[in-house]
Amino acid sequence: MNRRTTHAARTSVAAVIALSAGLALAGCSDSAEAKPKLQVSDAFMPLPTSDMAGGFLVVKNDSKTADKLTKVTSDLSDDVTIHETKDQKMVEVKSFDVPANGELDLERGGSHIMFMGLKKKPKQGDKVAVELHFEKAGTVKVDLPVKEAIYNSKHH
Repeated sequence: MNRRTTHAARTSVAAVIALSAGLALAGCSDSAEAKPKLQVSDAFMPLPTSDMAGGFLVVKNDSKTADKLTKVTSDLSDDVTIHETKDQKMVEVKSFDVPANGELDLERGGSHIMFMGLKKKPKQGDKVAVELHFEKAGTVKVDLPVKEAIYNSKHH
């Protein structure tokens, strides 16, 4: 190998290393932005009148990265689903979008959490622990205070 070939090979290796380092750093900054900052407020569960219950809350996303609510779990029920209301009918959905710099509003008459086959009936004043599972933000634990059956949050 002559000097020119050796120099060219070293230059190519240096370029590959620099490019790889740049991509790794770019990946780090992207992953920091990829985890949205979510805040949950106005959470409540109206007092259940049967073995089913609804859950309502607001998820605020103060980041530039959109997310999705993909699942809700709770010790209160093994059958917790998310629904939207279309044409006066509840329809189960796979996920809800949480827009960047926006919010997901789960409210009476609209999108909501549905608890089926309650293991026990919570009383007014109890708190029901739930885990909200998001595509990017991971799991967020929230307590739903049990309110009177006709309660509606001031936000709604």
